[in-house]
Amino acid sequence: MTVRFKGTELRPVLAEAVANQCRVILVKDQGVYCLAERGERQPDGRQKTIAYAAGCNPDVDAFDDWWELARAEFGGDDFGEFFDPQEGVFARILRSEDDLDVSATATHLSLQAVPPTPSGN
Repeated sequence: MTVRFKGTELRPVLAEAVANQCRVILVKDQGVYCLAERGERQPDGRQKTIAYAAGCNPDVDAFDDWWELARAEFGGDDFGEFFDPQEGVFARILRSEDDLDVSATATHLSLQAVPPTPSGN
């Protein structure tokens, strides 16, 4: 099982991290999402530019659905992993139309750039 980040949503996060010379954080807590380590804030204090994994956005997906998908892929613990947006798979996504698939084992995260699906899913 994997979760997918749409490149169209992830690229603004990567661009913000590059512009702010900071890392990208992959987070699992209230959903599964990526954001720049230092980014623009909304008036309520929340980060403005966030990319949620498909099916893992608590603002649009039913709690039981996103929670189960996040738990099935990443386990029950919350976490944050830091990445350089100008290296590896993130650099490729920043310069392409690709999406990002993320999967996990008990000890490793696997990140893979993949072509976007024609249906937009």
